[in-house]
Amino acid sequence: MPTASATLLCTVRGCGRALAASERGFACAGGHSFDRSRSGFVNLLQPQDRRSKTPGDTRAAALARRRLCEAGLERPLHERLLAALAEAGRAPLAVLDVGCGEGSALAFLAAQRPLQAHGVDLSADAIDLAARRLPEATWVVANADRGLPFADSGFDLVLTLLARRPATELRRVLRPAGTLLVAVPGPADLRELRAAAHGQAVARERLDAAAAELAPCFDLVRRERLTWRAALDRPGLDDLLASSYRGARTSERARLAGLARLEVTLERDLGWFRPRARGNRG
Repeated sequence: MPTASATLLCTVRGCGRALAASERGFACAGGHSFDRSRSGFVNLLQPQDRRSKTPGDTRAAALARRRLCEAGLERPLHERLLAALAEAGRAPLAVLDVGCGEGSALAFLAAQRPLQAHGVDLSADAIDLAARRLPEATWVVANADRGLPFADSGFDLVLTLLARRPATELRRVLRPAGTLLVAVPGPADLRELRAAAHGQAVARERLDAAAAELAPCFDLVRRERLTWRAALDRPGLDDLLASSYRGARTSERARLAGLARLEVTLERDLGWFRPRARGNRG
């Protein structure tokens, strides 16, 4: 079973009671129960919170992302996250990765220092892979945009790494002195691949937009840009396309089909956010 974790909440409409853990799963005082999967995750996604029978990334996309991470493609970002944990001080930190995918980021961090690790994602296939990688963490299938299934003020650090940012919910689950750490693609991210696919690479500043989106609940207190390069062979390019929505179009794949190798720029803009005092919305 996972180690001690933040309190999970029942996602049955109109309930919201705390879920108590057992060997088999979770149950609330209202009589609702959720089984734990063989790999250890719990699926709290309700029918009204999904748009398809298999929402989120496919298993193929999650496996492609796993292979890229195992090859070190995101290593500079993961190492910077580890440094951010050290800066946070206290241990073990209660950490939530929103949109955690197949769990490589949390697994990397948990291998380096004690964590109360939690991950939530819309994809059951991705969460299954995450749970198999780091069984001591708490892994949950849920739609973060509809609500994070955790009690108020349970986390010291919340991560959204190239993922959605439901500001009100992120603020609710973060402790008053906690930190929200956001990573978005930088303007130069994959510019070579975008140029090959589209004939041009339009630079976009995304962190300012993220800060504006979060402004009702958070203040941006620090920003940083990480830039590195990686050489990808054809299997690596295929994995990058499989794990990225930008590579999903048939026309784009056709333009990239002749590439045997490509050196690409990876860039992440990081933003450290502090929650605004409740009632102070600017």
